[in-house]
Amino acid sequence: MDFVLKEDNGFSYIDEGEGEVLLLLHGLMGALSNWDKVIEDFRGKYRVIIPILPIYDLPLLTTGVKTLTKYVHKFVKYKQLNNITLLGNSLGGHVALIYVLAHPTFVKAMVLTGSSGLYENAFGGSFPRRGSYDFIKEKVEYTFYDPAVATKELVDDVFRIINDRHSVIRILAMAKSAIRHNMKDDLHKIEIPVSLIWGKDDKITPPEVAVEFNQLLPDSELHWIDKCGHAPMMEQPEEFNKVLAGFLEKIKA
Repeated sequence: MDFVLKEDNGFSYIDEGEGEVLLLLHGLMGALSNWDKVIEDFRGKYRVIIPILPIYDLPLLTTGVKTLTKYVHKFVKYKQLNNITLLGNSLGGHVALIYVLAHPTFVKAMVLTGSSGLYENAFGGSFPRRGSYDFIKEKVEYTFYDPAVATKELVDDVFRIINDRHSVIRILAMAKSAIRHNMKDDLHKIEIPVSLIWGKDDKITPPEVAVEFNQLLPDSELHWIDKCGHAPMMEQPEEFNKVLAGFLEKIKA
């Protein structure tokens, strides 16, 4: 990744390009690199910002989706952002949903891809066993339609996180918090335009989750991406960016 990671006032983030703000939120074990192609393709026309969410650094008692949402708002205020289009993958989508409900005046539109908030089948129903590299590899591959997307580098990263006791207890706490904080009864209050861009072969937040989001969100559109799992912006970046560009054009007025 050729993008500069900035560090100031306790925040680590990427901030590329100029114009209307696209604020990208990564998932539970997602990295900034998940959004490489989005930054590359959109920084010419938009200001693309990705804060690193402090998933592994929160005090255990406050580790949860609401705390991450507060962190995002602190960042938004610090950077004096407004008229934001929020993009969230997996847990990042869940945080985006809570954020829009808490701070509707800051957000213009939202894009959700493989978002949690209604249902997720994390790790295929079983939590990764520490110490077993093959098990972790299998679970990372489960995230994608094409297992080859789970590069050795990606598997190594997840293996390192899972084998760090400090990180893994926070992942468990965050996953529990996400399950507890179901958004079903609140989605009707979100009136901004929402684009749902979903992998047809997502096994973690399966297609029926996208259909339910589409039914419950008042102003949403649903786009399917073929041969694609839980992270469309990584697995089918060209197709994802094409759909994203169409949505951004549509809400420009």
